Amino acid sequence: MIDATDQRIVEALLPNARLSLKDLAQAVGMSPPSVSERLKRLEERGVVRGYTLALDPQALGYTLQAIVRIRPMPGKLQTVQKLIEETPEICECDKVTGEDCFIARMYVRSIEQLDRVLDRIADKAETNTSVVKAQVVRRRPPPLGFGPLR
Repeated sequence: MIDATDQRIVEALLPNARLSLKDLAQAVGMSPPSVSERLKRLEERGVVRGYTLALDPQALGYTLQAIVRIRPMPGKLQTVQKLIEETPEICECDKVTGEDCFIARMYVRSIEQLDRVLDRIADKAETNTSVVKAQVVRRRPPPLGFGPLR
């Protein structure tokens, strides 16, 4: 859990994690040394795990995004997981409960490339693929507020 001051610091960093300590301190109404100490504690506690670079897959030529539900054949769970981890087109993957074991998000440049990636998995798992038309909610942090749940 974070307090209101920590929340202000995190919220100030969300749109631009590259803010200087001076600008961050000004944004939250604190001195740079105080903000630096707070930020250090947030990092040590694992609240802030890192500062990342966000890339636009379309700008890199990846015009198709797909969600793939993956259900390994009996005895193939570890093999399929390793294959998923080694497939660069798969940018995110969750191990889940239910009928499927994995739900993967992948970026490809064409349907042909999508087929080639899925063909590598086909003899080890059943797949169900959906092409993404639009991403309605982009990856975002969980709510930071202290009020009642909505």
